[in-house]
Amino acid sequence: MHPAFSVIFFTTVSGAGYGLLALISLLATFDRLPPDRWFGVAGLGLALAAITAGLLSSTFHLGHPERAWRALSQWRSSWLSREGLLACITFVPAGLFALGWVLFGTHDGIWAAFGIATFLLSLATIACTAMIYASLKPIPCWSNGWTLPVYLTLGLMTAALWLNALALAFRLGGPLQAWIALGLIVLALATKLGYWRHIDRAPPRSTAETATGLGSLGKVRLLEAPHSGENYLLREMGFRIARKHAIKLRRIAMLLAFLLPLSSTLLLFVLSPAMSIALAFLAAISAMAGVFVERWLFFAQARHAVTLYYGASEV
Repeated sequence: MHPAFSVIFFTTVSGAGYGLLALISLLATFDRLPPDRWFGVAGLGLALAAITAGLLSSTFHLGHPERAWRALSQWRSSWLSREGLLACITFVPAGLFALGWVLFGTHDGIWAAFGIATFLLSLATIACTAMIYASLKPIPCWSNGWTLPVYLTLGLMTAALWLNALALAFRLGGPLQAWIALGLIVLALATKLGYWRHIDRAPPRSTAETATGLGSLGKVRLLEAPHSGENYLLREMGFRIARKHAIKLRRIAMLLAFLLPLSSTLLLFVLSPAMSIALAFLAAISAMAGVFVERWLFFAQARHAVTLYYGASEV
């Protein structure tokens, strides 16, 4: 598939935003984060800003962005519609939770209920984003059991790194935030490696023979190209990336998204407070850059079954 920057930006940034919203609301609800007013402004403000920026960027990939609101009416059958609805609904408990924290300096009582609702809705929104792709059966690289856990763990991993950096900056950091970040890095790495292993080893789901129904006659070959030039289907769904480039980009994603944040977070236990803050923010930025590369590959390596009618032998 053609890697559209707006969608890459949306899935990466909004995933981190909803993940940060989920972690802050959960930890605060169980009194693992003090109701420090300015930390609440910074943490919740960063999460909501990332979510808003991601949602706005997603409309740039639409042919008619002004009609985006119509997609919300199809929630019974469309994961995109469900994602849009949950994305909007989440702002309600999140805003009320932020109100209690920032204005009243508390996240107990009724505010805790808003925190739990924010946590659940944030995770559900990330899950809906993942299911937009996991539900597309013509694209085997997406339609598998790894897509959903990859989206959830990467969103929570980047969020945990930002939370750890902010907590250190406001002198609220402790071993808990660092250990959460470390655990989520390892979990996200395991799910991403599992995803790559799956798409590398999974047998083809469709071939030119099964697509045309002519397999009983022997090997099917393309006699003549359907078009003399590139069309929309080839441009959007027939994007190709060389295997050597994919391997190189996987290594870059591994380094930026997992290895550097992992080693940087481990060093926080032995460095001075000032060095720890700088390194924690560096780890969060590195992870975001790595997820950008990972997400670009996620789209670039996906091949639609329609390419079988344009010369591809299997998908």
